[in-house]
Amino acid sequence: MGKGFFQVPTAINEPVKSYAPGTPEREEVLATYKAMYNATVDVPLYINGEEIRTGDTGTMSPPHDHKHQLGTYHKAEKQHVQKAIDTAIEARKKWADLAWEQRAAIFLRAAELIAGPYRAKINAATMLAQSKNIFQAEIDAACEFIDFLRFNVEFMTQIYEDQPDSTSGAWNRLEYRPLEGFIYAITPFNFTAISGNLPASAALMGNTVVWKPSDSQIYSAKVIVDIFKEAGVPDGVINVVYGDPVMITDTVLASPDFAGIHFTGSTHVFKDIWAKIGTNIHNYKTYPRIVGETGGKDFIVAHPSANAKQVATGISRGAFEFQGQKCSAASRAYIPKSLWADVEKHLKADIKSFKMGSPEDMGNFITAVIHEGSFDKLAKYIDQAKEDKDATIIAGGGYDKSKGYFIEPTVILAEDPKYTTMCTELFGPVITIYVYDDNKWEETLALVDQTSEYALTGAIFSTDRYAAAEATKALENAAGNFYINDKPTGAVVGQQPFGGARASGTNDKAGSYLNLLRWVSPRTIKETFVTPEDYRYPFLGE
Repeated sequence: MGKGFFQVPTAINEPVKSYAPGTPEREEVLATYKAMYNATVDVPLYINGEEIRTGDTGTMSPPHDHKHQLGTYHKAEKQHVQKAIDTAIEARKKWADLAWEQRAAIFLRAAELIAGPYRAKINAATMLAQSKNIFQAEIDAACEFIDFLRFNVEFMTQIYEDQPDSTSGAWNRLEYRPLEGFIYAITPFNFTAISGNLPASAALMGNTVVWKPSDSQIYSAKVIVDIFKEAGVPDGVINVVYGDPVMITDTVLASPDFAGIHFTGSTHVFKDIWAKIGTNIHNYKTYPRIVGETGGKDFIVAHPSANAKQVATGISRGAFEFQGQKCSAASRAYIPKSLWADVEKHLKADIKSFKMGSPEDMGNFITAVIHEGSFDKLAKYIDQAKEDKDATIIAGGGYDKSKGYFIEPTVILAEDPKYTTMCTELFGPVITIYVYDDNKWEETLALVDQTSEYALTGAIFSTDRYAAAEATKALENAAGNFYINDKPTGAVVGQQPFGGARASGTNDKAGSYLNLLRWVSPRTIKETFVTPEDYRYPFLGE
């Protein structure tokens, strides 16, 4: 199954629009935002191309304006989940046999729809549903999603071109078959691009999918469904269900045809799913592929040689963009005493300049956290830090949920490097800083490596190349995405494939060919041109 004589378009990263005052894209997205805010939508299940409304509904509201209702979504019953499974199994018969270039064309078309007519809509939906400011929405819902779709096609052709050697007497080839069964995609609230990529990447390789988006992302997920429909994804290839996550997952994992899971979410949930798969292993037709990207407790480490202003900017952006609701967000930092006064000065100045509120006001850098549960959790840890003697809040610490779920960007200074918020994943605009003695650089690197169960992203700042090299080696297992003199967020498809190990996931690197390899099952075919007709080898003699 090779590329043949077809030449696919070369994948390049989608340029980020500026949305500066007076630009046409700024006016378009604001008008789209207002129109969507003032309308209400009714989001059905989507199974085999059919829109199904169960009457059991949940509501959707902007996190920054939680009393306003954007619409409702319909929750699946077990029968609907089973229908989605049956549909996916049936649809696989035709989809798996479709030529690779036909599948590629569908998802390349989806990329162009996002780049053009759907750009303002998918960005505005992400601003409304997930409280992303326009820049965060643009780099996610538009650019990263487009990049996933385009680069995945290029990665697919690279995989198909990888063929074994042949001889004059035999032709050896590899078929990259889709998995035997269906794929279950569970996607998070925080990235629209991830929500679209998890089902799309598996489908591109010939698999069919049952997709469950996060309840907090259904509003923008509906836009993804509309794009896939317009791009020509056939009925039954990607089926979408919402509702009780335990019921949906248990129903999916009970099917003998379950062939794999593509997951982004919490470590605890992923481990529970893995355990259920293990319990059901004797029921499956094949060993399921388990691919997951989970939590992080991501770090910034500054060497005494680092530039204080650069470190402060790395913290400001790395910890507080999208309210720290990125699995890659910086949530612990280690600063040398000799640098701390300058870093603190610049960091406090940055935070003081932040504006917080609705993403409709494009002067706002900070908006709301995703829902009340997240708000209450963060408020609890902030309140505890106010009481603890070994912690001091040096910036932020306020919160208010009367209109939206707003948490001030908060910096905690910890005397104990193992203080609670240095170790616990919070998933919000809170970073904890530990100031270390300059002469304890090596000990601090060991501390960074040993503090967390996670190993997703991390960054070091240093103008000393020996120190940078030392940190790169010492922290080789502490982060799957490692940054030198940059913040630990912002991985770009095709440039920094994303994923971590330890409790952060299976490190299958979304945004690379490595992830796509998980959704195929290779078959080796040997064709002999002149077939032997005598079993005897020369060593046997006459």
